[in-house]
Amino acid sequence: MLIREAIAQGSADLKYAEIKTPGLDASLLLSYILNLSRASLIAAGNEKLSEKNCETFCELIERRCNGECVAYIIGKKEFRDLVFIVNKSVLVPRPDTETLVEAAIEIISRLDKNETQINVLDLCTGSGAVAISLKNEISKLDLYATDICADALEVAKQNAKNLLGDNQIQFFPGDLYNALPINNFSIIVSNPPYIPSCEIETLSVEVQNEPRLALDGGENGLEIIERIIKKAPEYLQNGGYLLLEASPDQMENITILLEKNRFIDIKLYNDLSGSKRVIGGKLEK
Repeated sequence: MLIREAIAQGSADLKYAEIKTPGLDASLLLSYILNLSRASLIAAGNEKLSEKNCETFCELIERRCNGECVAYIIGKKEFRDLVFIVNKSVLVPRPDTETLVEAAIEIISRLDKNETQINVLDLCTGSGAVAISLKNEISKLDLYATDICADALEVAKQNAKNLLGDNQIQFFPGDLYNALPINNFSIIVSNPPYIPSCEIETLSVEVQNEPRLALDGGENGLEIIERIIKKAPEYLQNGGYLLLEASPDQMENITILLEKNRFIDIKLYNDLSGSKRVIGGKLEK
């Protein structure tokens, strides 16, 4: 079988399985097997695929048809031009979360005019995508990151080592703020679990394969968010900022929670689709 024929067949199988991006996914899986870029894969379209690689490709296509996402299959995902290791201990970094990084950078650019040291805390760090991206783009930041899942934190540590080098971010295991050695942050950022428990089973099979601990926000989806907001004033400097990723339909309730806990200048940030994806506020002095 030729490479282009394999891609066509894999795409057809994925389309039949109602995968939304069959052509892209088939190409990514075969690129991974052959260790080629997608551009090189297309250029090699008339080359013959070995029997072993053909069998492997079929196996990976079957896994994708069964709802396993490409990132878990190949063990990596690109986010803000960095390639992160991912496995089933962590959520797959998504483009929507870039909004959280961009909002933090916007605030940091303002703080940078007045502060020599900027401490940033990333709660529920998962793969470390947010913290590592911030440190990569603004190297002088002092980054701290926590996660309740020990396996997720190991993934984040490995990503930090691979992408930044040793000891660039301080990682702490624990439930939100627990085990943190300092409480003097300029900014707290978080992409916490925010999906209501009753909605988990309505999500796509692909998303349901991701760790429930990182998805389930309790009965109304706001249990973790509310805990983060209520405790944040103890860990933020006066005039510090809290930024949260959440569902667009939760923004009104989160605004109320922020206002009740001394946050002002509340602002919403749109994701690439134009939906309200990130909300932030400044702790009143």
